[in-house]
Amino acid sequence: MLPAYAELLCASNFSFLHGASHPEELVARAHELEYTALAITDECSLAGVVRAHLGLRTTQRSAGPGRLRLLIGAQFGLREACGDDSRLVLIACSRNGYGNLSELITRARMRAGKGRYRLLAEDLADGIDDCVALLVPSPAVAVDPAADSLADSPTDSPTDSLAPPPDSPYAQLLRNAHWLRERFDGRCWLGVPLLMRGHDAALLERARAVAAATGLPLVAAGDVLCHLRSRKTLQDTLTAIRLGMPLAALGYALAPNAEQHLRSRLRLAQLYPPALLEQTLEVAARCRFSLDELRYEYPEELVPAGHTPTSWLRTLVFEGVPGRYPSGLPPRIAAQIEHELAVVAELRYEPYFLTVADVVAFARSRGILCQGRGSAANSAVCYCLGITEVDPTRTSVLFERFISRERNEPPDIDVDFEHQRREEVIQHLYRKYGRDRAALAATVITYRSRSALRDVGRALGIDAQRIDRLSRSHQWWDAGMQPERLREAGFDPSSPVARQWLDLAGALRGFPRHLSQHTGGFVIARDRLTRLVPVENAAMAGRSVIEWDKDDLDALGLLKVDVLALGMLSAIRRALDMIGQRRGRVLRMQDIPEGDADTYDMLCRADTIGVFQVESRAQMSMLPRLRPRTYYDLVVEVAIVRPGPIQGGMVHPYLRRRMKLEPVDYPSEEVRHVLERTEGVPIFQEQVMQIAMIAAGFTGGEADALRRAMAAWRRKGGLEPFERRLVDGMLAKHYRREFAEAIVEQIRGFGEYGFPESHAASFALLVYVSAWIKRHEPAAFLAALLNSQPMGFYAPAQLVRDARAHGVEVRGVDVLASDRECTLEEAPAAADGAAPAATPPAREAAPRAAD
Repeated sequence: MLPAYAELLCASNFSFLHGASHPEELVARAHELEYTALAITDECSLAGVVRAHLGLRTTQRSAGPGRLRLLIGAQFGLREACGDDSRLVLIACSRNGYGNLSELITRARMRAGKGRYRLLAEDLADGIDDCVALLVPSPAVAVDPAADSLADSPTDSPTDSLAPPPDSPYAQLLRNAHWLRERFDGRCWLGVPLLMRGHDAALLERARAVAAATGLPLVAAGDVLCHLRSRKTLQDTLTAIRLGMPLAALGYALAPNAEQHLRSRLRLAQLYPPALLEQTLEVAARCRFSLDELRYEYPEELVPAGHTPTSWLRTLVFEGVPGRYPSGLPPRIAAQIEHELAVVAELRYEPYFLTVADVVAFARSRGILCQGRGSAANSAVCYCLGITEVDPTRTSVLFERFISRERNEPPDIDVDFEHQRREEVIQHLYRKYGRDRAALAATVITYRSRSALRDVGRALGIDAQRIDRLSRSHQWWDAGMQPERLREAGFDPSSPVARQWLDLAGALRGFPRHLSQHTGGFVIARDRLTRLVPVENAAMAGRSVIEWDKDDLDALGLLKVDVLALGMLSAIRRALDMIGQRRGRVLRMQDIPEGDADTYDMLCRADTIGVFQVESRAQMSMLPRLRPRTYYDLVVEVAIVRPGPIQGGMVHPYLRRRMKLEPVDYPSEEVRHVLERTEGVPIFQEQVMQIAMIAAGFTGGEADALRRAMAAWRRKGGLEPFERRLVDGMLAKHYRREFAEAIVEQIRGFGEYGFPESHAASFALLVYVSAWIKRHEPAAFLAALLNSQPMGFYAPAQLVRDARAHGVEVRGVDVLASDRECTLEEAPAAADGAAPAATPPAREAAPRAAD
């Protein structure tokens, strides 16, 4: 009968450049080995625990429930706190313990620069409530020559602090054990990693001596860095990358064997005394916390006294109705508002909409132009709240496709702000909620082909120029190794070094490299955010970042508000201000007349230099073929010139059907409902999701998992199960195989870049507004673009040349007339309707034009 075992010391690859396995791989392997529990204990971090939590769910669904429980903890080096290389492992016993651990990590991270931490003795002075502790000795203890004499006469007097003493490693371990026993009384163990090294027997003997002197029980600790023995080569490579040295020069910096993996219980029984294995179960039994216990709560100050979130959201929505519908609320829109409010109330998402509306209200109070987009933005509620300028009557985007009772997904609203003023909004959020309640989400930067090739090449000692020559052509490697490409870079494809290089780089792809800050995703909590997730310093001054990215937040139901930057909004706001000053009244985006024929004529001619989203060569080529005449045509135009539809082979069929050169054939009436507005061709991500549900029998949750896989498969893979499920599901429902395979190709294309309809609808409005300004107010358009640089596809000189071709007089710099930015001046014939002239700013060292 094999002994039961719980692994209490295990680092994933979120201990960057230390661990050599994904959290999901670790929990799957521990489940396979029938461990009782596995503790993910990354170094001063909880960055990988959500992936482990989700991985355990997936494993238990596919392989059966098993006995494995996931424990949440972290390990800390005590070099700064106590002066030696021993480590402290803390594992949460309860929700309170988890919050205390998260706050400890935050304190250690916030007092150091990005990517580092400083744990001080004072951080542990009162213990960490509701956490168990393991003190893991430094390997130096086993070879300490002073240990034998000290073991004969151990001292029982604890030190007053963890200040580094001028003693041997064994004496320091003894003092640390005394010190921690007092602060973690009855919940502290001495962890013993036996890794088949020459000093194992000495380490166990000296650990027993410390245990006898301090009363700390011994417990087995595997000090795991990977899930399989075969990852040893990759783990050594990570060590070389971390230390910035080639593998051949590392020497004793490399582990002497491959024992730091999840070992079988038979192997552990052969190495450890039974009492140490039994103690792992004692520790695990005390740790009952699960990430399922985390509950996110919105800020309370958004709702005034006398209101509930439901009543206050309703009040704000109907306060905004007169501004949106001055002639009265149409019955259809009134019914839509009521329906949306009912869904929001049922799912209790009112605080989220109130949070976004509050941010938008602040921006508008400062004259900062903003525009919402995303899954819930194109709704009647958001339109009345002023979050978006897209009238929901102009699109066919259904509210239930984003916030539905079936999927119970959190809403998603991205709000774009003027790129030159977004920092005002970010700092407002920090001031309003405090650094302990608001922080940016993280983005996990992972190894891609080029970075993996470069780092592994350096670790193998390959010449830098040869690495650069191969990595510059990394695109071929994404699709598979081609020997001729290696030969072109000067390598023999059959050589052991070349094979090992590519094998290791392939294994490293998708590994987390470091945490970066999200482009603008804010998480705001009712109480201390640091009790939900650790917070650390960002690279940019004045910002802080949590350790979880967007997918982790979604998995745990923690909602974020996206505060993003968009250069065209800066230009549009400036242009509207200039036009309003000339016309003597305030001009807003919603005041731009709809359906202007001259504007659409200009778009059909591809006269779009400077126009948002349609100024590239590819868009200019598409415009005369698609010939947009309506707002929804612009929605399609924005989305169709993307790698997703192009690589999915959807562009030419759409154009042929739009021009009536081929008939539209729908495989069923259900599919017709989804694809009719795009001529039977799936162009948007939402359409692919709907087809998966309608034609292949996917549930809402499976369709959402498909959406996530579409976005991530180039980095992580994982589309194959969905592809098989799609094809089999459609065939089972008697759809043609050709149709099923075409949908699969579309999904692969979306892995490159596919556009959601909700985002395209918001962007299409900015396309139309910027095009209208260029057509009817070209001087203001140019001045606004120049004042908003850097932005866009074209250099300022090209914008000036295009404006002159459209009859705009661009005057040179005059120190007596020019302002700090480009301004408008009335031309001499302005009374006869001539356009004003644009004057460059005085700060530009340009000669005065002779026009």
